[in-house]
Amino acid sequence: MIFLSNRCFIKNIFLNKLVLHKIKMGEWLMKELIVGLAGNPNVGKTTVFNQLTGMRQHVGNWPGKTVERAEGSFKHGDYEYDIIDLPGNYALSAHSMEEIVSRDFIVDDDSDVIVNVVDAANLERNLYLTVQMMELGANLVMALNMNDFAKKKEHIIDIELMSELLGFPVIEVNAKTKDGFDELLTTVEKAAAKPIDASVKLSYGDELKGHLSDLQALIEQDKSLMDVPSVWTAIKLLEKDSIVIEKVQQSSMSSKIMMEVDKVSKHLIDIYNEGAEEVIANARYAFIDGLVAEAVKKPAVEKESTTDRIDKIVTNRLLAPFIFLGIMFVMFQLTFTIGAPFQDAIDQLFGSLAEAVAGVIPNEYLASFICDGIIGGVGGVLTFLPIIILMFLFLSILEDCGYLARAAFTLDIVMHKLVGLHGKAFIPMILGFGCGVPAIMATRTMENEGDRMLAMMLVPFMSCTARLPIYAIFIGAFFAENQGLMLLAIYVLGIVVALIVAGILKRTMFKGMSTPFVMELPTYKVPSLKGVLLHTWDKVKGFLRKAGTIILACSIVLWALSSFPLGVEYGSADSVLGMIGKVIAPIFAPLGFGFWQAAVAIIAGLAAKEVVVATFGTLAGMEEDDEEGITSLVQSTFTPLSAFSFMAFTLLYTPCFAAIGAIKQETNSYKWALTMCAITLVTAYIVSFLIFNIGTLAGFA
Repeated sequence: MIFLSNRCFIKNIFLNKLVLHKIKMGEWLMKELIVGLAGNPNVGKTTVFNQLTGMRQHVGNWPGKTVERAEGSFKHGDYEYDIIDLPGNYALSAHSMEEIVSRDFIVDDDSDVIVNVVDAANLERNLYLTVQMMELGANLVMALNMNDFAKKKEHIIDIELMSELLGFPVIEVNAKTKDGFDELLTTVEKAAAKPIDASVKLSYGDELKGHLSDLQALIEQDKSLMDVPSVWTAIKLLEKDSIVIEKVQQSSMSSKIMMEVDKVSKHLIDIYNEGAEEVIANARYAFIDGLVAEAVKKPAVEKESTTDRIDKIVTNRLLAPFIFLGIMFVMFQLTFTIGAPFQDAIDQLFGSLAEAVAGVIPNEYLASFICDGIIGGVGGVLTFLPIIILMFLFLSILEDCGYLARAAFTLDIVMHKLVGLHGKAFIPMILGFGCGVPAIMATRTMENEGDRMLAMMLVPFMSCTARLPIYAIFIGAFFAENQGLMLLAIYVLGIVVALIVAGILKRTMFKGMSTPFVMELPTYKVPSLKGVLLHTWDKVKGFLRKAGTIILACSIVLWALSSFPLGVEYGSADSVLGMIGKVIAPIFAPLGFGFWQAAVAIIAGLAAKEVVVATFGTLAGMEEDDEEGITSLVQSTFTPLSAFSFMAFTLLYTPCFAAIGAIKQETNSYKWALTMCAITLVTAYIVSFLIFNIGTLAGFA
């Protein structure tokens, strides 16, 4: 005992010295808090996350933007926070990947507090998720955001009364200005020290309460089911939640519990003439209605908002498609009009650089390697950087202001009637205009697994920004007078082909009914300059990173293949690259571009679509003399008709390796990745064949 006491005494002295040392060094032993941010889509969750952590996660103004949880950390007072931005969702069911990700965190992860971010102007809709988290027994703190919008609608919220009725703290915040953040964090710290079970505040009526109590009694007899509140398990069983049912079926009480579930479900149908799911949903909304009636004062007649007035025009069934096409046309026209001078300046810069390097390096092969391989390949792609920057900038503005959500809503009618696929599938397709990889990941927001797989097959048909340099070359060389119109035609072609392919696949590989399309149209907002610029820079940074890695590596390989065997003319048909191209070229002859340069460009483009341009750049070199440039190369080998056929093929054929890998990762199977490759390749060949041959018959050159 004396020995143990002495050892403890020595240990205490050591710890005290350690604490004193940390105090002297300005370091305190921090208490750790794990906090989740939960809420509906488009309520400012990610803005709160960014403000707290300083991380540059993009804030999207449409539902389903965050499909994975994002993590960050920061310090406040004596606490070190590990904060998780959960996917935005409307419920805690098992209908979509985003709901499962959020539910798994709240149910299974050892979080201290869940901060429920709520849109003050749309309480009824937002509180439905809140109520479900109360059922789950989550330790909640509400961050009431967007209060300025609520005030514009003349909604007066009694914060103290709302907090009392809910049974947990409600803090008014402004995500953009960080007003109320200190109070929010202090409240979170208090809630972590003294958790609150708000489920006791829920009131679902005597009838439903009695049946839930009977189910709870059976559930509580098996301790393996008590990792979550029994009331939540009971509710989810009545809602036919597949994940909860599977868990209960492994219980020793399985048969008794499921018999009671069937009995209660039938009884509720007899009493309410509605299924248990509808009865529970109605009970939740009744609780919410009562809470809002007590704590919120509203005008007798709601004012029509600016968003409502704009939507009368923008979402009009007749006008909406034309407005969408008009906005796209203006965006493309501005992209080329503004970007062309900058593109020419960068082109001249690389041309001068290549000429200067060629003049100072005496070794012929080294000069060719630097000028034709590196500057010609990578520089040929970087000349289109201004166009790519502008495209990302305009897409960011349209997304952040709330218009792209309207585009998905607009196309719902067309997609549902012609294809049998609802408009929610168009959200990943629009994201595909930027990059196919995040677009494929965004299909997780779709509830129906068949629809999700089908959407993955369609995303590659959307024209990602990696293809922009290809279009810029051919449009500039053959369609200079109608650049915006031609680019619009390419983008529309991708959408039309995607819809046709979807119609075929929906009637063959993906038979079955789609789930209903329910989507929130966010309030129109003036995009944040900082947010738009950060989003644009993140995308451009990815393009530059690719130029310095994949494109550079491919350019070096292409240069080597164009230079060997030694003694042949660089980039000629007698080079290794030319020999490979001549073997492949006949395959593309029926499409109008059966020459070896086009063939090797298409094969190289499998790595990344920018490499198509790098191939032409490597073959043409990068000299100031235009006769040696990419433009002259394509003008000497293509006609306007074959150029359009080539653009269509590069639009539709197999996407880059990264997109193929994303589909493999999302489906956990090579089968669907290879299926997508086959579908896109066959579709590209058929469409390009039709374009060239019908165009030839019609007399186009």
